[in-house]
Amino acid sequence: MPGGPMAAPADAESRKDLMGLTRDELVREMESLGEKRFRADQIFNWIYFRGVTGFEDMTDISKPLRARLAETYRIGRPEIVTAQVSADGTRKWLLRLSDGNEVETVFIPEPGRGTLCVSSQVGCTLTCSFCHTGTQAWVRNLTAAEIAGQVMMARDELGEWPTPSDDRRITNVVLMGMGEPLFNYDHVKAAVDLCKDEKGLNFSRRRITLSTSGIVPEIRRAGAEMQVMLAISLHAARDALRDELVPVNRRWPIRELLAACRDYPSLSNARRITFEYVMLKGVNDSDADARELLRVLEGIPSKINLIPFNPWPGSRYETSDPGRVQRFGEIIRNAGIMATIRRPRGSDIAAACGQLKSQSERIPAYKRRGETKGDRAGA
Repeated sequence: MPGGPMAAPADAESRKDLMGLTRDELVREMESLGEKRFRADQIFNWIYFRGVTGFEDMTDISKPLRARLAETYRIGRPEIVTAQVSADGTRKWLLRLSDGNEVETVFIPEPGRGTLCVSSQVGCTLTCSFCHTGTQAWVRNLTAAEIAGQVMMARDELGEWPTPSDDRRITNVVLMGMGEPLFNYDHVKAAVDLCKDEKGLNFSRRRITLSTSGIVPEIRRAGAEMQVMLAISLHAARDALRDELVPVNRRWPIRELLAACRDYPSLSNARRITFEYVMLKGVNDSDADARELLRVLEGIPSKINLIPFNPWPGSRYETSDPGRVQRFGEIIRNAGIMATIRRPRGSDIAAACGQLKSQSERIPAYKRRGETKGDRAGA
């Protein structure tokens, strides 16, 4: 009723979540309510630029329409289960999704910049032998709302609304958390589009990095459609070793992977591909490994990110000695390629590279129905 109190919203689960919807999708929602296109632009601004989670805050929309929106829709956020802060300032959040599954998101502050590491899957489809996340079975892909929601949750926590034009704490978004982003292509692309929207989250495409273990067909597709920065989890320069460390290499070996990298759009010294290389003692850290890495990357504008291995319970690998890591880096740099040694961040709260893992697990259908194996046998 015009001028009356806002109606009490229906149960949240019965209302459609507007989080994750693009501008065009919001237009269709408003048209279904008999509203004009500009309403969608207003709501998009409130959700993605101002970060509101309640329709009552949308002060340039009439009270009757706000009441109707509250009855029909909600603006979701992942639930924060735990929030930890490392001694070095790194923050890690364990987030619970609407179905009870959980993922982790990490913020790494550095002088002049801050990087948010975002998950794209519950668990992981890959089984990289050195990665703790890879020991957690894949449960499901995240939706665009759940991926973008991690960015918005972090902005909530860091007080970064409305979207700042400068002096940001979160300057970069990297899809390097739990999961293989390119095995969840459509939802990742939708979330990236929301991050890039100038009237929303407003991250430059050069401030968004997609990290992949080497899903060759989707690298080519991402180059054409997303055009964000690319990082490759390489970790070995020989197929036999990479087959062991990164088993997806058996499907798309190094030669095919690097061919896709060479074809990546806008590849130049200003837009180099980052190759991630975890340093494993006695496994991939010899002088010969460094020279082979230089050989296979020849002709690709590259940056090598050397990552000291972050131990986790049950791992069979050890961290390369600091002197060995330094020597490996010197060989790379002496060849004229940038090589950085990543300083471990957040390892005291298991937030470092390769350490993320939630407690979610794939539950068989018969368990979800409350049955036992005996029930199934007698069915």
